[in-house]
Amino acid sequence: MIARVILPALVAIGSVSAQSATCTVVTATINSQADATGLAGCGTVRGSVLIAPQTGATIDISGPSTITGDLILLDNGEIQSFRSDDLTTVGGTWEMRNVTALSSLIFPSITRVKALNWQTLNALDSLSFSGGGLTQAEEVTISDTFLSSLTGIDLTSVKTMRIDNNRRLTSFITQLRNLSDELRIQANGQRLEVSMPNLTWIANMIIANVTKFSAPSLATVNNSAKFDFNYFTDFSAPNLTKTQSGDISFVGNANLKNISLPRLTTIGGGLLIANNTALLELNGLPALKTVGGAVKLRGSFNDVSFPALNDVKGAFDLSSTGDIESSCANFKKIASAKDGGSGKIQGTYSCTSNNENANSDTSSTTGTGGGTTKPKPDAAAGLSLNVVLLGFAGLAGLAQALL
Repeated sequence: MIARVILPALVAIGSVSAQSATCTVVTATINSQADATGLAGCGTVRGSVLIAPQTGATIDISGPSTITGDLILLDNGEIQSFRSDDLTTVGGTWEMRNVTALSSLIFPSITRVKALNWQTLNALDSLSFSGGGLTQAEEVTISDTFLSSLTGIDLTSVKTMRIDNNRRLTSFITQLRNLSDELRIQANGQRLEVSMPNLTWIANMIIANVTKFSAPSLATVNNSAKFDFNYFTDFSAPNLTKTQSGDISFVGNANLKNISLPRLTTIGGGLLIANNTALLELNGLPALKTVGGAVKLRGSFNDVSFPALNDVKGAFDLSSTGDIESSCANFKKIASAKDGGSGKIQGTYSCTSNNENANSDTSSTTGTGGGTTKPKPDAAAGLSLNVVLLGFAGLAGLAQALL
């Protein structure tokens, strides 16, 4: 391997040659296709590659198979086609932001990046990633693009993934098995269907504004799972057994008629189900035994049941526009001692029927991620609701001390 040092560190690199050379720079700046052609002799660029804001319509950086640093394309309103036939690896971040005319992205050999950060790619409607596509990344953010699918991005493990504000996105099918920090999918197209058939473990997830969500293998959520303002009619996670420490919430899903979590036994934080006005029966959590925070339920229920519920560390607060007197009578049996029950609910207890305002004080906390914020008009109301939920959880010890 020939090592070649290019000086000064910030250069236009038209003079590089030698087919398998390692070309060492701090940042190689591409101002034109002539500069990009100068990369052809580099097998590896040891450093970063920056595509300048004014470059012309087409940039082809074919040649190097590896860029050890970042690949950066920012604030360029001219470039329409960006490609490399040979690049397989970006050791740092592949960042493209505010590249408003880019409509063709052709990287048939790419398989691995450390981080992917794409924002405001208004004309990009498809990806040309051949073979297995991008299979390794630690962090992924795709925000405000014209993409209708994410075919070509097929990771099995990732730390953080944020997909938001992609208004044409209708399909996201991924082979992800685990996600160690956060999955955030929200504010995309109204017909977005998300399928994660192999996902078994996740730290946090926020899912909003999707028509279908499928994760049949999901067994454990380490922290929280929030499903707010979605369009699906049914939700099922048949193998989910617990959240280690966080909450589960379903808020503002206007079409939701059924929640099925048949194997869920433990919620480490709180349970919040609110303002899902089509959800008339809440009986799809038959195995739920323990809730580490509060239970707050608001809706149009006719029947609510948790037959295995044995320990609620925080408050229990249920209110419905419908007649749930029989449900309230059952829950009162396990209320705190001062409320006349067996004490399985350790915090305060409240259950009311025929409350016409049961849905009016609840909303979603979800906004958007990936650097663009477009919160729902009622996001402030949702924030207050979840603060209340957390407050109930925090008061659980005090409530128990007062028994």
